Amino acid sequence: MDARTRMPETDDLWRLTMDHSPVGMAIVSPAGDFLTANVALCDMLGYDPDEMAALSFQEITHPEDLAIDVRLVDRALAGEISSYRITKRYIRADGSTLIGDLSVALLRDSDGLPVHFISQIADLTERQAFVERLDAVEEALDSGQRQVNALFESVSVGLLLVEADGRYSASNRCQRELLDIAFPTGHLGRAGQTGFVYDAGQQHELASGEFPCTRATAGEEFDDVLIWIGEDPDTRRALSVSARAVKDRVGSLTGAVLAYHDVTERIRAVQVKDDFVATVSHELRTPLTAALAYLELMDDSIEPGTEVHQHVAAARRNMLRLSHLVADLLFSVRASSGSAVIDPYRVDAATVLREAIEAASVEAEGAGVALVSEGPPSLVVVADGMRLRQVVDNLLDNAIAYSSRGGRVTVTLAEDEGRLLLTVADDGDGIDTAEVGEVFSRFFRGASARRRQVPGTGLGLSIVRTVVEAHGGEVSVESTPGVGTTVRVELPR
Repeated sequence: MDARTRMPETDDLWRLTMDHSPVGMAIVSPAGDFLTANVALCDMLGYDPDEMAALSFQEITHPEDLAIDVRLVDRALAGEISSYRITKRYIRADGSTLIGDLSVALLRDSDGLPVHFISQIADLTERQAFVERLDAVEEALDSGQRQVNALFESVSVGLLLVEADGRYSASNRCQRELLDIAFPTGHLGRAGQTGFVYDAGQQHELASGEFPCTRATAGEEFDDVLIWIGEDPDTRRALSVSARAVKDRVGSLTGAVLAYHDVTERIRAVQVKDDFVATVSHELRTPLTAALAYLELMDDSIEPGTEVHQHVAAARRNMLRLSHLVADLLFSVRASSGSAVIDPYRVDAATVLREAIEAASVEAEGAGVALVSEGPPSLVVVADGMRLRQVVDNLLDNAIAYSSRGGRVTVTLAEDEGRLLLTVADDGDGIDTAEVGEVFSRFFRGASARRRQVPGTGLGLSIVRTVVEAHGGEVSVESTPGVGTTVRVELPR
């Protein structure tokens, strides 16, 4: 029998409201049987009206939710409550679960006896699924935040987040320890507060506008800015500071992130190495000078062409090479200490170049390498002639050393818009791509040098860069493995 035929007589308006309601509605007997169910409820649970009429609410209720629903029904029948509302799970016809918001009211007759329950069920499945997804996302975010916080606090680099107005919004443990050293009486948590913070040379305290955090809040980005912190010079810490701007989605500056690396031990280790090199070099220079003087006397006193003369000449050449090596070491230490490395005066760069090529021609001839030069007969510049010769000598030495027998080294000197241009190009092995950026570093020895067993200390190109930059110039290198290398020097006239 159709469930509608079993429903008690009701008002037509009530019937229309129930039939067309988008919310699941049903009339249930006091025993729990479905007397009628509207289309929305049948569709919601996946039953047709005849199947619903054969069921009770106990049969479609999830087993884990049945007990609480039955207790509420019993309380309503006992007169303790007239209605109730709960969220419960239903079992659909296909076995899946529906989460519903159930509202129930008990209708009684004039004698107060229970007639039937009027039930409304709103499908909360999608909303519940959304809530669960939201909870999962929140949990993932919370977990990620905990991991980020753990990492933030555990790294051995000081990390600082500064707002656009200069206010410190976050800092890790390492950064707070550094702040205690720089500001032993306390920090106000804003960029620009002055304290025991010094420049790279430890010559003066930084002014408010010179602080890395102040520069960063102005939108400046930088890497490896060296500062020192601490009142006592003997215990100060050296920090290498990098900064990156933080912007919103439209590109407006909202703050900056700064990283403070403690490089004290590295700088002190370099200083110890430089002191050691300087000491050894100075100790070697005196006996080398004396030995060279005696070798020159012997070379002059021995008859040319004899075997002894050849031995003395060989010893003198090697002693000269050792002397040049010591000179390079001393120059490198002097440059790293911040001392002036050039003494400019008017000098003919073309003459310097010719003399350097003439001196290198013997080595080039022995290596089977052709030396070719191009340039004007004279090009006067204001520069340190001795250091300029040192630059050319080092570039020629490298080009010849890394050229194969039968190779060619081309040296070009020119002037362009008031600048001296010097290029030294070879067709040798070239430099490995990954090493091009390192060739001007002190003591750097590339794979090609080790492979060819080229003697040297790795100071040549470092000295070239130091001398060129001291003149206000620039030096660059282009290299293709197997094709060759070109070094370009630009100096102001």
